[in-house]
Amino acid sequence: MQAAKPLFDYPKFWAECFGPAPFLPMSREEMDQLGWDSCDIIIVTGDAYVDHPSFGMAIIGRLLEAQGFRVGIIAQPDWQSKDDFMKLGKPNLFFGVAAGNMDSMINRYTADRKIRSDDAYTPGGLAGKRPDRASMVYSQRCREAYKGVPIVLGGIEASLRRIAHYDYWQDKVRHSILMDAKADILLFGNAERAVVEVAHRLAAGEPIESISDIRGTAFVRRDTPEGWFELDSTRIDRPGKIDKIINPYVNTQDTAACAIEQEKGPQDDADEAKVVQLLPHPRLERERTVIRLPSYEKVKSDPVLYAHANRVLHLETNPGNARALVQRHGEQDVWFNPPPIPLTTEEMDYVFGLQYARVPHPAYGKEKIPAYEMIRFSVNIMRGCFGGCTFCSITEHEGRIIQNRSEDSIIREIEEIRDKVPGFTGVISDLGGPTANMYRIACKDPEIERHCRKPSCVWPGICENLNTDHSALIQLYRRARDLKGVKKILIASGLRYDLAVESPEYVKELVTHHVGGYLKIAPEHTEEGPLGKMMKPGIGTYDRFKKLFEKFSKEAGKEQYLIPYFIAAHPGTTDEDMMNLALWLKRNGFRADQVQAFYPSPMATATAMYHSGKNPLRKVTYKSEGVDIVKGERRRRLHKAFLRYHDPNNWPMLREALKEMGRADLIGSGKHQLIPAFQPAVDGSYQSARKKNSTPGGSKKTGTPLLTQHTGLPPRASDGSKPWNKAEQDKASGYAKGKKRTTKRQPNIPR
Repeated sequence: MQAAKPLFDYPKFWAECFGPAPFLPMSREEMDQLGWDSCDIIIVTGDAYVDHPSFGMAIIGRLLEAQGFRVGIIAQPDWQSKDDFMKLGKPNLFFGVAAGNMDSMINRYTADRKIRSDDAYTPGGLAGKRPDRASMVYSQRCREAYKGVPIVLGGIEASLRRIAHYDYWQDKVRHSILMDAKADILLFGNAERAVVEVAHRLAAGEPIESISDIRGTAFVRRDTPEGWFELDSTRIDRPGKIDKIINPYVNTQDTAACAIEQEKGPQDDADEAKVVQLLPHPRLERERTVIRLPSYEKVKSDPVLYAHANRVLHLETNPGNARALVQRHGEQDVWFNPPPIPLTTEEMDYVFGLQYARVPHPAYGKEKIPAYEMIRFSVNIMRGCFGGCTFCSITEHEGRIIQNRSEDSIIREIEEIRDKVPGFTGVISDLGGPTANMYRIACKDPEIERHCRKPSCVWPGICENLNTDHSALIQLYRRARDLKGVKKILIASGLRYDLAVESPEYVKELVTHHVGGYLKIAPEHTEEGPLGKMMKPGIGTYDRFKKLFEKFSKEAGKEQYLIPYFIAAHPGTTDEDMMNLALWLKRNGFRADQVQAFYPSPMATATAMYHSGKNPLRKVTYKSEGVDIVKGERRRRLHKAFLRYHDPNNWPMLREALKEMGRADLIGSGKHQLIPAFQPAVDGSYQSARKKNSTPGGSKKTGTPLLTQHTGLPPRASDGSKPWNKAEQDKASGYAKGKKRTTKRQPNIPR
């Protein structure tokens, strides 16, 4: 992996003389107070401006400020006209555009495509403060406001939509967002390196059109430049008949070169990417090789080619060996340079040690921003995740190489929270990141890491080259909780329990000191079919962790509980899989108050499965393994109903499904049966599901309607009252009034 220029080695821009601002300005009045006549860079964001390192606009803004640039913020502008985009004046260098900390469509719509009633990144939690496809809309308004000003697109929405991608909300493949937004350049992944380089080069007078050599960037060009070796992605992973594959390093523009791969193992048994033995090529240069993916027009019309392109993209995500990619869109190419080189520990300390106010901008007054309230006493200790879960977008955005902060940097931030953040009571709400216990865990050999193409370091089992030592994290926990004024350090980030069981000492440390009564973990399922499509460990690993958790809780004299998460309707999940999961839940006494349905986010591997019906974790061909896809409102509702088997509102649908599946034996009041044969009426009385009503649409006794059959919709009494309350549900589920709930019957906590 080539060395990268450190973030702190750039000469400062001349405007450094103004010094850091208390807050990056959001108005001309603030600019006047700072003595600025203009902004060098203006960041447009779909989130409220919170000057905290958990918010993207704050990190990028403060980083650019530290480089000497004057940075303004336009947060949640009125997108109906260009007026709000002109309130800070014309930026000298560029507009930086981002949808916010979430993809704007995921932020606004549920997995059932219903509009959400709130927005955690908006003051007061109000919904509707950002447009659909915010990156595109904001870019258009910036262009209308000041023609000729470069537009630099970034953030997670741009990152996950940088390539032709399946869009769940329109149920079709869309262009690269770079094409639709008509931006000048797109920065993907954690963009600190790229944005600093772009800013300094624009400041030096270089035109945006000539900036094409920065890692982690995408841009539009007409043709492959001279001196590059272009190869067709189908030569790496042929999506047709399985046969010998052309050497992927051969220049496809040179028809004379057609060396054949030397086979190494069966081609159709590739659960993971294997090292390929290739015949030598005298002109081979990885840094001058670009892989041509199937064009937008092809992947739009051919789901198998879409799955193939998704597979190749994910095989080219390791910064140590990734090559450039290119994809045709009409008459133009969208070019994707290799991913950015991860930040060093010193650079992570530099970024997180910038002069953040750690509170929302004063313009919001006393209005609370829910996302800030959730994280204001938390500390991010690392980035990245090597788990590779197919439904998750962390790998596509942050990468699978863990980027760590130093222990001293983390301790300084905790002290800063203690001393500066209003309302601190001595409790740090989280000490984590994308995965709480991957801090300082990495490949044992940097050279092996540089050449690896595996999509996960922990699936189907933990890689023998992965160092699973948790001692650095244990030391960090001990030092943090010994700080004066700190009463408790909680761990609220997701925990990779298959890693944790490799270090019982870590589990003991965690359970004894850092669990606030409940610990959330995510087995996601119990059955091998869906788990294999998720790249998640088997339920046996959860059982191992559970035993350690209960053992150390008992030794500590604490009553603590595990809260497991499960996903409904994930690709590869059959109705029988959900039935077995429901039986497992009942057998173990779990009752999920809220459930999570699979959400096809852009560019995720599981989304490619959902769209194509193919499994990109293996070689994709027209005859390769198909995946059971859960589509259609009724089937998605059924899978969620299995997770909430205890809810009487779901019993009619479950009875019908169990009969269709030939499992009517699970209907009854027996210990090993899933749901009862009797249905409660709205008034709390009970009605046999086998008897007909004497009053049309109602019960014998009252004439009030029973639970709506076959639709899963909640029942309503004739007077318009809502479904039964919690006590009535408990009664119907067999939980006697006044009986103390056991540990496992504690309600689930939403993600």
